[in-house]
Amino acid sequence: MPPIIDKEKCIRCQRCASICCMDVFGPITKGEVPKVRFPKECWHCRACVIECAQGAISMRYPLPLTILYREAVPLSEGEKND
Repeated sequence: MPPIIDKEKCIRCQRCASICCMDVFGPITKGEVPKVRFPKECWHCRACVIECAQGAISMRYPLPLTILYREAVPLSEGEKND
């Protein structure tokens, strides 16, 4: 799932595209809202979200990335870890 750019908030600074290490935004045109051209390349690192000073970018996460994390319960003395 690619990042979502709010076109109303975007000031077209292109900082999101320049920070993306996977070139998800592809070639950009100055003065335009960046387009997500390669959505499957997104690693969901949130660098573009953090870099956007206007808060114009949000992320959609694939279902497997939204599974809740649960702390491991320590074993009692005498229990085996199988």
